[in-house]
Amino acid sequence: MAKIIDGKTISQQLKDELRQEVAQLKEQGKNCCLAVIQVGNDPASSVYVGNKKKACTYIGIESLSYELPEDTSEEELLALIAKLNEDKNVHGILCQLPLPKHMDEDKVIQAIDSKKDVDGFHPQNVGALVIGQEGFVSCTPAGIIELLHRSGVEIEGKHCVVIGRSNIVGKPMSLLMLRENATVTVCHSRTKNLPQICKEADILIVAIGKPQFITAEYVGEGAVVIDVGIHRDENNKLCGDVKFDEVEPFASAITPVPGGVGPMTIAMLMKNCVEAMKLYS
Repeated sequence: MAKIIDGKTISQQLKDELRQEVAQLKEQGKNCCLAVIQVGNDPASSVYVGNKKKACTYIGIESLSYELPEDTSEEELLALIAKLNEDKNVHGILCQLPLPKHMDEDKVIQAIDSKKDVDGFHPQNVGALVIGQEGFVSCTPAGIIELLHRSGVEIEGKHCVVIGRSNIVGKPMSLLMLRENATVTVCHSRTKNLPQICKEADILIVAIGKPQFITAEYVGEGAVVIDVGIHRDENNKLCGDVKFDEVEPFASAITPVPGGVGPMTIAMLMKNCVEAMKLYS
């Protein structure tokens, strides 16, 4: 039986630790503040933004909410970001993606001060990760490292296979695993012999965005399997990129969907926000 890596419990531990830390900072007269910008009313984005606000309330972080109409111009959005960059009381700025089609996402991400980029998407923070310097790391990969550490999974010297090469998960994930002294293989849509390569993994991290794509033939006996995907199956039930019931008997540890990686993303966002306040205010 594989150990179930419980992201709900681990994220709650992390939020409780942050709550305590924020309370102590408040006693010193230091208040932490996150500005959240949403353009348009994409339903999934609204759910994420709502969850981020709830987490802020629980931990004691002040949250400023900017809900802009879909037809907001790029210039108006950039002007708001510039104002928040200058505001010394704001420590983190988060612009919920995706943005409407008439906006240039790269331009918007680059407009956010890298010291307030708690999403870890700014090229300066990505570059810092590449060369091993301090900076904010994309929340989902950072959350996976936290899950592995707190579940007692040894990373150093292990072979880690990352499936997916997105800027938000795959690439930063591979760099973080290198930082942890794993040997890393990155696979993607053009990779040949994918099942064979995956079977060699001690730690398999799946971020391909294809529901239940990874079956038992991809997983070696005793592997740790981390599932980043989130979808709805034909019965409208949540599922991941991994066929859980089929893979679980072969794994030594596995994350479920829901309740695995997902809760960690918001917890790490909160952690980045508290770090931003401590480092730069």
